[in-house]
Amino acid sequence: MSVHLDLDGHGPVPHGRFGHQREPGLTTPRYRDPSGGHRAAVWHEAVYGRKPYPRVHIDRNVTVTMSDGVRLRATVVRPADRLGQASRAPFPAILNVNPYNRAVLDGFDFSLHGPGIGRIVRGAAGTMTHEKGPLTGISRLTRTFDRGLFDVFGINRNLVQAGYVQVLVDVRGTGASHGKWEILSAREQQDSVELIEWTAAQRWCDGSVGMVGWSYSAINSLQAAALRPKALKAIFAVEGSQDVVRDIYITGGMPSAFIPMWLAMVNAVKWAPNPATVLSDLFTGDFYRWARDRVKSPATEMPSLLWGFLTARDHRIFDHPYFIERSPQIADIEAATFTVGAWHDLFGRSATGIYDQLQMEPGRKQMLVADGYHLDPGCDHGGAHQPPQLDVLERAWFDRWLKDVRNGVEEYGPVTMEQQGGQWSCSDVFPRAEVRTRRLFLTPDSSGTAEHARHDGGLGLEPDLRVHSFKTHPDLRGMLSRDASQVFAGLPIALGRKFSHDASFQERGALSFTSEAVARPTQISGSMNLRLNVSTDAHEGIWAVTVNDVAPDGTSTVLTNGALTVSNRALDVSRSTYSEEGALLDAVHYLSRERRLPVPADEPVRIDVDLVATDAVLKTGHRLRVDVYAASLPRYLTIVPDLIKARGRRQHLVLDPNKPSYLTFQSDGDLGTEPVPARTQLHPV
Repeated sequence: MSVHLDLDGHGPVPHGRFGHQREPGLTTPRYRDPSGGHRAAVWHEAVYGRKPYPRVHIDRNVTVTMSDGVRLRATVVRPADRLGQASRAPFPAILNVNPYNRAVLDGFDFSLHGPGIGRIVRGAAGTMTHEKGPLTGISRLTRTFDRGLFDVFGINRNLVQAGYVQVLVDVRGTGASHGKWEILSAREQQDSVELIEWTAAQRWCDGSVGMVGWSYSAINSLQAAALRPKALKAIFAVEGSQDVVRDIYITGGMPSAFIPMWLAMVNAVKWAPNPATVLSDLFTGDFYRWARDRVKSPATEMPSLLWGFLTARDHRIFDHPYFIERSPQIADIEAATFTVGAWHDLFGRSATGIYDQLQMEPGRKQMLVADGYHLDPGCDHGGAHQPPQLDVLERAWFDRWLKDVRNGVEEYGPVTMEQQGGQWSCSDVFPRAEVRTRRLFLTPDSSGTAEHARHDGGLGLEPDLRVHSFKTHPDLRGMLSRDASQVFAGLPIALGRKFSHDASFQERGALSFTSEAVARPTQISGSMNLRLNVSTDAHEGIWAVTVNDVAPDGTSTVLTNGALTVSNRALDVSRSTYSEEGALLDAVHYLSRERRLPVPADEPVRIDVDLVATDAVLKTGHRLRVDVYAASLPRYLTIVPDLIKARGRRQHLVLDPNKPSYLTFQSDGDLGTEPVPARTQLHPV
């Protein structure tokens, strides 16, 4: 096999996992209008203009029996005439399979479309346009109710009135469906395939099926598409994941506070019977079968998660075949796929990773990434130089691939991004074509910009020639940070700028390293890796990192983050990404029980902290900063056995010219230096 030498000392690197590099003679790329122009105006009119069908017919009492006998409950929404009679014609069908209880979706539908209240809710949400001040965060979260997100998530009346059938199904073991909730398991994936086949065979369906979803239902849309059911022609996935292990479950070997919170929520709502069907279920016996299944599994996964957290004896605390079974095989997808993500989403790594793995031509695959969180997708859509609303893009996407309407949506994007510190744009590639691999070394000398931090150091073109050791310890300042906003799905941004744009409070516990100010706007795009030389006086170390944009007034805004426990430092070279020079850009760690490495006390070891891929611009006069922490709670939790090994640890970052610490990133400016090719590297590891 042909290989490429690895600059960072991890051995040969298989071809096919190289980062983007500038092609010889490449000119500055032309970026397109993200609003979609006149075509998007047509798409918008199709959604909000006159409808072919004036009403919808909703049947909330549909049962679909799976091949193993488990009964799933569904809602079927069909086009209807003015009297509410369902049309007899066949239409393409859109399937949504989620665990959040169809009764909740009915609540959203009533709030947004109920007589009187719908107009009030949408109108109030539409007035929340604050971009500065204390209401900025709550405005972002509230605007989603007026920007089409909840039409994509639940009952989409505009879509159905345009000539589609919508099928919404409770995942087995949740909502009103029977059985045990198995969380994205192979059986649940088989359910999705059987539901697609059942839908395509109904007299109201013309044989073409699409899938749509947000979060969990986006993941099972990707899973189903990877199994290639014949009837599935397209999917529209909002904030799904390709790798839940590294995205949120055990990032860097550490669980997050989100998982137990989320499990508790889903387990709670699965006990709520659906008011629309509870009386009929009592007469048919379905209620008793439903209750029997709930008693058998009252709190799915929660006892095992707690046991694993306390003892490390449950396989879900490590990367394991349990997760491999649940990760969508993105490369196998053939259906046209539109993905929506956010730089600070729970599944931030997947925002760009899914698009990269899809093996189809751009246009048939599309990627849209916002500068946002898990609970605010679409809040900045619909304005000048902004993408169309999510419900408008969804309708255009399905019109093209399910109805063969030549509306030009395949020529939108295909890579639409909101640049942190900049604007929305559409281009052909990610990372941006004009960037190249750069490197900045962590240096001990003061930058004069972070005197509030535990240490104020610099980012320079070469390492300092002396050895320096900086002590740090964990604290609770991460409770008020962008890390906290990410792990709680964006909700904390309603509490103020400390949770979104001002990291100064968290930085009081940081070892901070800041570059010189840039002389011109400088783009940073793609993956990045932070190499650190660290030690601890115990047998485990916990490190959390952010990379920030520092404004001339000192405001420090987190652009991306990452974390790693030292025992999980072993790299999976075959899955990691390297530049053409051999520089490590995206470190993939095994995170398995078997691959954990011993942590020697008081002996420096080298770790690679992978950071979530991003896209940002440093404006003239701004600086790049690396903040290094010994913890960031509640984003990264430490399992009890590791806490015992750490023994109230005292950790050190050791700056050694023979084993330098440095940030490898991709930029179009003069920030940093080019990595030294492997064959001439002065300090091989």
